[in-house]
Amino acid sequence: MRKFAPLLIILGLAAILFFWYIGIKNGAVRENQAVSKEWGNVETAYQRRNDLIGNLVKTVKGAADFEKSTLEAVINARAKATSTTIDPSNITPEQLQQFQQAQGGLNSALSRLLVTVEKYPDLKANQNFLKLQDELASTENQILTARTRFNEAVQQYNNYILIFPNSMFLGNYKEKPYFESEKGAEKPVDVEFDFGTNEKAATE
Repeated sequence: MRKFAPLLIILGLAAILFFWYIGIKNGAVRENQAVSKEWGNVETAYQRRNDLIGNLVKTVKGAADFEKSTLEAVINARAKATSTTIDPSNITPEQLQQFQQAQGGLNSALSRLLVTVEKYPDLKANQNFLKLQDELASTENQILTARTRFNEAVQQYNNYILIFPNSMFLGNYKEKPYFESEKGAEKPVDVEFDFGTNEKAATE
């Protein structure tokens, strides 16, 4: 039995190393899936905003003589933002920047539309329009929360694959970029439509 002891020890160590390696690999898979899940939440939040903007455009179209160019800018920016997609399992800084630029373009077009809307006080009587005001503000907060959680998942993933000795076995796992907001993007879109206040100030 003694002559097999060295072999048994070697096999035991090999088994320990094998299961340790498998554990590291499985851990990387879990962390990667967590990033994908949080990115899905980011996309869901943005999709909700895109849907609300679509409804907003339909509502504003009902206003007589509303600026066509302003609506078209929002429609085009929304189409571009919707068509810009990312595979979270293979996300790159360039892809994330492109996504942010598309969303930023939509954000700018929406801001211009909301400023223009104030020239049309008849919209204040549209209950659907007023409801969209609250839903847009709520959605901006959801987007902020989703982006924050995505970054937290990316941080945990990056830490996992980059620390030693995990990095020795996870060379095929690449570091993922963080979601970096554009300058001024930390502020939600201004969606206040206080027409009553404006009219009151004008008559005083």
